[in-house]
Amino acid sequence: MEKQERRIPHSLLLNEEVCSQLGEHQRVEFIFEWLNHLKKLLPATDRAHVKQNQRRLVEQLSAVLIGSPGPPTRWLLAHCLALLYRLGDPVPSSLLVDRCNDIIRSKDDSPSGLPTRLAAIACLGALFEQLGRMLAGSFKDTLANLLKAMKSAESQGRYEIMLSLEKILQGLGVSAVPGHRDVYKAARTCLTDRSMAVRCAAAKCLLELQREAVFLWTSELENVATLCFRAFEGSNYNVRVSVAKLLGTLLAAAVEPRQPTGTIRGGSLEEVMDFGDMLKGTSSVGKDVRIGVTQACVVFVSTLGGSWLEANFPAFLSLLMELASHGRATQTPGDAVVTRRCVSFILRSTLGSLLGEKAQTNAAKQLCLAVAAQKRAIDAALTDGNVETRVSSADVSASQHVLVCCLLELGGLVQGLGSTAAPLLTDSSTALLDTVVSVLLHPVSSACLAAAWCLRCVAMAMPSQGSLLLDRCVERLVALKSSPEAVAGYGAAVAALVAAVQHCPLGIPHTKGMVVLALAEDLLRSASQNSRISLQRTRAGWLLVSSLVTLGPAVVEHHLSRLLLLWRCVFPASLREQEMELRRGDYFTWQVTLEGRAGALSAMKNLLLHCRELVTDDVISRLLTPLACAVALLTKLPALLRSYSSSVRSFSVVYRLRVYELLSLLPPLDYQESFGLVMNQLVTDLSGQDNLNQPCSELTLLPPLCHHDDLPLVGPALHDTDHRYIEEQLHGSSVGGGSLDNDAFSLCERSDDAPAPLPPAIALTAAAVRLFGALFPHIISAQRVKILELFVDTVNQLKGQRQQTVQTHVCAALCSLLKVLSGGIRGSLGPEEVRSPALSLLSGALESGSPLLRCLAAEGLARLVQVVGDPGFTVSVSLLCFDRLKTARDAASRSGYALALGALYRYTGGISSPQHLSTCLGILFTLSQDSTSPEVQTWSLHSLSLVVDLSGGLYRAHAEPSFTLVLRLLLSAPPTHPEVHHSLGRCLHALITCLGPDLQGDGAAVSGLRSSCLVGCGVMQAGPDCLVQARAISCLQQLHMFSPPHVNLASLVPALCANLCSSYLCLRRAVVACLRQLVQREALEVSEHAVTLVKELPRRDNTQLEGALFTLLDRESDPSLRRDIQETLVHMMASSATSGKLGHWLKLCKDVLSATTDCRAPVEASQEDEEADPTRDDDSSAFRARSESGGPFTALRWATRRFAMECVCRIIAQCETADPAHFDMALAQERRLHESTDFLVLHLGDLVRMAFMAATDHSDQLRLAGLQTLLVIIRRFSAIPEPEFPGHVILEQYQANVGAALRPAFTADAPPDVTVKACQVCSAWIASGVVSDLRDLRRVHQLLASSLAKVQSGRDTSSQLYNEATATMETLAVLKAWAEVDHCSSSESGGLLKLVQSDLSTLSRLWLAALQDYALLTLPQEYASQLPATGGSFYTAETVKQARAHYSSSWAPILHATSLWLHSTGFVMSDDSPANLSRPATPTSMGHTSSVGGAKSPEDISSDRLHLILGISVEFLCSPHSEDQMENITSCLRALQALLDVSWPRAKIGNDQALSVELLSVLHRLMVTRESVSVQLAVLDLLRQIVTAAQEHVREKRHSAEVDDGAAEKETLPEFGEGRDTGGLIPGRSLVFGALELCLCVLVRKLPQLSPGGSVWSLTDSDCQLVSSALCVLSDLPSVCSPEGSVSILPTVLYLLLGVLRELVHQPSSAGGGGGGLGSVVQAALQALKSVVTSPMSRQEKSRGAWILLLRSALNTLLGLWDSATLLPSTISLLTALTVFLLSAGPDVCTVEPLHALCLQRFNASMDAKDPLVIHLLCVICDVCLPQNAERSRPQSPEELMGVLEGVRAMEALVQAAEESQRAQLVAILLPLLISFLLDENALGSAPAASRSLHEAALKDLMRLGPQCLIASSPHLKSRLEAAVKGNQESLNAKASGANPARSAAKSSPSITLKTNFL
Repeated sequence: MEKQERRIPHSLLLNEEVCSQLGEHQRVEFIFEWLNHLKKLLPATDRAHVKQNQRRLVEQLSAVLIGSPGPPTRWLLAHCLALLYRLGDPVPSSLLVDRCNDIIRSKDDSPSGLPTRLAAIACLGALFEQLGRMLAGSFKDTLANLLKAMKSAESQGRYEIMLSLEKILQGLGVSAVPGHRDVYKAARTCLTDRSMAVRCAAAKCLLELQREAVFLWTSELENVATLCFRAFEGSNYNVRVSVAKLLGTLLAAAVEPRQPTGTIRGGSLEEVMDFGDMLKGTSSVGKDVRIGVTQACVVFVSTLGGSWLEANFPAFLSLLMELASHGRATQTPGDAVVTRRCVSFILRSTLGSLLGEKAQTNAAKQLCLAVAAQKRAIDAALTDGNVETRVSSADVSASQHVLVCCLLELGGLVQGLGSTAAPLLTDSSTALLDTVVSVLLHPVSSACLAAAWCLRCVAMAMPSQGSLLLDRCVERLVALKSSPEAVAGYGAAVAALVAAVQHCPLGIPHTKGMVVLALAEDLLRSASQNSRISLQRTRAGWLLVSSLVTLGPAVVEHHLSRLLLLWRCVFPASLREQEMELRRGDYFTWQVTLEGRAGALSAMKNLLLHCRELVTDDVISRLLTPLACAVALLTKLPALLRSYSSSVRSFSVVYRLRVYELLSLLPPLDYQESFGLVMNQLVTDLSGQDNLNQPCSELTLLPPLCHHDDLPLVGPALHDTDHRYIEEQLHGSSVGGGSLDNDAFSLCERSDDAPAPLPPAIALTAAAVRLFGALFPHIISAQRVKILELFVDTVNQLKGQRQQTVQTHVCAALCSLLKVLSGGIRGSLGPEEVRSPALSLLSGALESGSPLLRCLAAEGLARLVQVVGDPGFTVSVSLLCFDRLKTARDAASRSGYALALGALYRYTGGISSPQHLSTCLGILFTLSQDSTSPEVQTWSLHSLSLVVDLSGGLYRAHAEPSFTLVLRLLLSAPPTHPEVHHSLGRCLHALITCLGPDLQGDGAAVSGLRSSCLVGCGVMQAGPDCLVQARAISCLQQLHMFSPPHVNLASLVPALCANLCSSYLCLRRAVVACLRQLVQREALEVSEHAVTLVKELPRRDNTQLEGALFTLLDRESDPSLRRDIQETLVHMMASSATSGKLGHWLKLCKDVLSATTDCRAPVEASQEDEEADPTRDDDSSAFRARSESGGPFTALRWATRRFAMECVCRIIAQCETADPAHFDMALAQERRLHESTDFLVLHLGDLVRMAFMAATDHSDQLRLAGLQTLLVIIRRFSAIPEPEFPGHVILEQYQANVGAALRPAFTADAPPDVTVKACQVCSAWIASGVVSDLRDLRRVHQLLASSLAKVQSGRDTSSQLYNEATATMETLAVLKAWAEVDHCSSSESGGLLKLVQSDLSTLSRLWLAALQDYALLTLPQEYASQLPATGGSFYTAETVKQARAHYSSSWAPILHATSLWLHSTGFVMSDDSPANLSRPATPTSMGHTSSVGGAKSPEDISSDRLHLILGISVEFLCSPHSEDQMENITSCLRALQALLDVSWPRAKIGNDQALSVELLSVLHRLMVTRESVSVQLAVLDLLRQIVTAAQEHVREKRHSAEVDDGAAEKETLPEFGEGRDTGGLIPGRSLVFGALELCLCVLVRKLPQLSPGGSVWSLTDSDCQLVSSALCVLSDLPSVCSPEGSVSILPTVLYLLLGVLRELVHQPSSAGGGGGGLGSVVQAALQALKSVVTSPMSRQEKSRGAWILLLRSALNTLLGLWDSATLLPSTISLLTALTVFLLSAGPDVCTVEPLHALCLQRFNASMDAKDPLVIHLLCVICDVCLPQNAERSRPQSPEELMGVLEGVRAMEALVQAAEESQRAQLVAILLPLLISFLLDENALGSAPAASRSLHEAALKDLMRLGPQCLIASSPHLKSRLEAAVKGNQESLNAKASGANPARSAAKSSPSITLKTNFL
């Protein structure tokens, strides 16, 4: 992997100088690295160069050959030699062959001779493999030599010879025919060799032989088959896999010969499968043979392929059924279970993974027919009256096995198919349901239970069937209550169907639960009436109760009291009654009693598992008496057994099992009084003499208690393998493995796979072990010591198998206890005396012959050390291990103690003592090199890996010697013991982890270690064992994590791809896990390396890695592997979908989605294609003929296609954060012209088509994914314009697709969850505005209208298929969709509004009803009693909990829509109630009538509605939310805004100050907790509306007071508004105070310097909007106050306004009054200032004085701002503010000194400004100084008159002097000034002389300016001017020549923003 420049130069030759200087071990490593280097270099080297170096190279390689190379080196050497001759000169190769043959013949028996001989054998194989027929001449001698050598060879020699023969056959092909028989004879012997590795090698050799040797699968087939069966005997997992592959391949060849010549004819399936008799077994056939044959069957079918299976399934099935029903195969229950498992495994592995959905449906039909045929045969035989022909019990028994296999597989198929299996149910030819239901009456329980499970699978796959099937089975059960078979069968079916509901979110109607409970009660009540069916009724009754409890707390709480009563009745009322009971009854009554009580306990157990929250202290107290009686009965069972012997034995075992299971779920303190009884019984069950004859099932008992890392030591079968389902049977006890008929109650378990409960006796031991662990810590110390000592004595007294059984039981119990204690407090084990017996038990088990028990003991020891928690004890235990390891000689003890040494510190924080570490390593290093015992090596190396893990950084010092050891063993350990290599792999992995990131270093030492890692990984990768290869991959993965540059992806990725389709699960897992890690960092690189490497795929165009992963995902059933594959694909997509491979990924997803058809296309079609497209590759036709769909995938399942749909959504989401051109058609098209990038918007058509394909599929899950994708597409693409058709959007062209995709979701039989999702899509589509044409809109609108009709019609029959909460969900989804449509219709007045308008009166009622429901459901728990007893409008009382979730997801849009509707009606009641409205069903206070008292007034109804909306909004906004509630917050705020836009609600809120204040506090909280700009703006808008409402209220009150008699006017007027006559505002009750708080909050957050010590700020545009809104509200506040109140808040208001102004004028970017965000804030501040200054409160008598003082202060502050305002815009803003004061505040404020002088000073200072705006403002201010005063106090004396006229002349001079461009503005100032001096004719006569003179002078000036007054002026000025001119004419009697109306029209306005052009 890493380039070895440092040690190996780039020449082909070995550097002998360096090599000779190295030590022995380094030399081996060096040579291995050179060979590796050579292997890569030779193919890349020029041929001439190879020939040039060939002789020298051969010499060097030959030297290695005779230097005793280890296994990996010899294989690499052989490969390099062969490669050298193939690439160089092949002629001398025969010399090497002769030399090798000589070495093999030599009789060298020295230790170095064997490796050399093995290397020579390997070289022969490689030479023949590479050079083939060139060496044909040497073949005869070589073969003879090898076969002769084999006779005397040891296992390694036999192994190597077999591998060599395989390669020779491979190389020579047909030329080797003369030697075929000899090879066959040799391989026959080796196939039954005592060494497992030799058997595997022989199987591989025969597999190669059968390619050319036809006789193997014709004449010799039977002999080979028998030989394979013998090979299976005593085999291990690897042998079974290899031999099964051989046998399966031979059988497949026999059925379909590969060489279709005339001489070879394929055998029929029946003839070929005749060997299956072996599966039927005789007494001597072991389980391993049956399991091997089973695997061979799977290989046989897989080799022939899915198409063959589909065509021949009926025949194949009948063969399997014959096998399952054969008497010899099912002699004992244990045998029967194994046989059934084998047949089930064959069916699952073939039908489950080879067939697509269509073919699986056909297979399900065949299974159905097989079931029907069996059932008919049994029925006919059972009903035949003739006794002679009556069916024998053996036949009935045989039929049950066939039925069980078929029904379980049928259930599995249906469950996998999901809703795509629907056609199966409607197909009358198969009548699936009728067939399965008919089996419920089968006389044998296992068949009935399998049928019940099958029905459960149907209900899980198609939830709509659940209720129908339940009704059907309940009905039959009631009708056939007197038939024992019917009660048992239908009872099990009902229970299974009810238990299926936990997998179906849509549920079943609540009433069904009541029916089931009533039925159960009836069965239990009537059980005693008829003794023939007592047992069945009792069991069925409790089974129904148990299944009912699985429905969960929401359902069970309604039935709890009845359940408690049932439990109380089944047990005696007291212990005394129980004593009396024992004296009565016979064996049958005791059978029924025990059955009943066991059932009751099972139901209690389910209550604790499924409804824990219902089990309150009260419930526990009511169960205590039944529990006490249940426990007391345990002690009486021995007496019953003595009385009635075997007839009650099985019942007593089940009863004890149930007691133990229940007690281990309860807190021990709940049954404290019974501790003694229970403990005694447990001790008896675990170690009593009676139970020793029970077989011990280690595999079920021990693995859960062992550490999962140690389990691989026991063998790969405990690993997860593909064959685990049958491999487990090997380790099962003779009682047999799990089977459904062991425990009918397992039908209620929550599992997807068919449950396989263990036989009761085995389950009892496991339950006893669990309970012992839970109970032991609670008993008194003395008893603890006694119990453990008793265990020790019992073990010591026994011998042989009985001893191992007890030892297993008691050690498991002890470990269970230690596991419980390790989670609790230290020292809780008990007194010190407990330690000794515990240690004694565990150390005894460490020496056991059972590997599993040794693993358990090592784990137990680690837990014991942890629980004791005493360092001294820990040291003593480790010393004990050291001592035993020194003295022990047997392999078991040494391996056990070696493991204990590594595991000891597992739970105590790791190893921290360097001394202890060194001692451990010394021992483990020694043990791991003991090549005489591979077992000891394996265990000690595993232990070493644990020590490395537990030492952490302390281990660094020992890393180098450890690497050396591991590498040495890897290079020398024989391949015949792969388990040693597994442990070496673990060590390497641990060492890499230990060094971690240090591996990145550059030093020589680190480089050496890294090189060792890579060499080690290389050795393991090249090894023959798959587990070792898997470990190599995970080591490289780990190395890549710590040091990515040093892992060469160019060689790793191809190696991974080659194993992607491996037949070993562990290898596939390792490959995918590694790929998952690689693609997270280097996805593009991985894709490049993998492009042409993926093999074993249906088609050539799918050789990309991602395509292979999709194919693998479709075939895999292992959940963790599937998850890893999905994550790998997601990471690959994430890295490349937006960077150039977008089209590729979308095409891939589309191909996956389109791959629905099954394989087998007509071949002719593909040949025509070829003619049409001659450019195609010739051999691609073979691939093209596989698929109809034309895509690269064939028949993918719905789960894979759904994942592809999710990938599409992910791609869209990814593009959102990438280039904006992905969502801009014009930009994308433009950029496509110039660059080769791809954009999502260009693939919109594909996206819509994919969503359409998915949304209209048969699978409901895929439909949901398709609709979700459609929703995403609509949301993302609806606003993108179509560049070619302006005014249109790109989605418009796809409206037909959208409509067609939605239509199926609204059919009557569509599942509710699909309809709900479709409603969402409908509303999004209508609201998106894509379609504006009314006719087009109406199509989708019609779908929603149909749903609305469904809602109105109430709970119709279809909704009775599901739970009532499902109807709630659907109804609310429809209402929510309409609400969302209403939102957008209210914002436009087109056709959409018309569409909604017609249904609005109906909708509004439904919306109000839904809101009222929601309001009730959100009440706190303490008000639960106020909920209506019958439920609400859209929910029932029983489904309140489930309904809450649905309401909480849909109330917000409904609330908004209701507000908009109320807004549109203005809260005016209308009486247009539609006639057809049947819902809401319950009267609501929202309607016209109330449930109590007569009709309500419209005012009351409106008030209720207002408070409903306010209440819901405030409640929601007050509660804490997560971020995802943003939409709901927005909806609430918009709803409130819509309400407050209407005057009636505004008046209500204005009138209710407490409510207003409440609203403000909620808004304040929102402002503080939400950063969203839209929310904050909405909050301020609402604040403004609330303040407006208060203003209106105060105005109204004042107005009404003024209208009243005038006497009280003066006194009452000030009372209105906040602050009353004191001016005090109370926080928390004051509206003004609340509003101030909110405004302050906004201003200080956006302008922090308003508060002392604030930080620097900058405002965005949205911030500017917020500040402006806050200022606007601020200025309105004084008007809400009383005069005194206004005085209280004025300082704050002015401080904030001037503070904001100050901040803005000091900000350089604030363009005063100009554009931009800050400009708008300045305008707002000035507007607010003006509003405050002109407030009526400033003129109120009570407040005027205070206002004047405060305004003067404010003006003073304002004038003070000039000092630092140097910039021009600031000056403008300040001048404007000053203008506002001068214009609006009045002389009392402005004319006092020194303010007056300061104002003038500011003007003078600004006079120099060149800016026209400043000049303009100055003019305004002059205007302010003069006309305002002139208006108020005209000049009285000639002196004053003189001053004013001088001012006017100055202004005129200004006009003349101004530049042309600025003159107009100055004229605009002068004209109103002059006009204001004019007097009307009435005043003219009485005016003083000075005023008259001013009038005349002004008129004269105006006449002179005449031409400039021609523009229309403001009406007021114009009329005044006209009147003056007219009056002047009359008074002077002048000619009518000057006053033309057109000329007197002068336009002017004293506004600041004047832009009129006068000139």
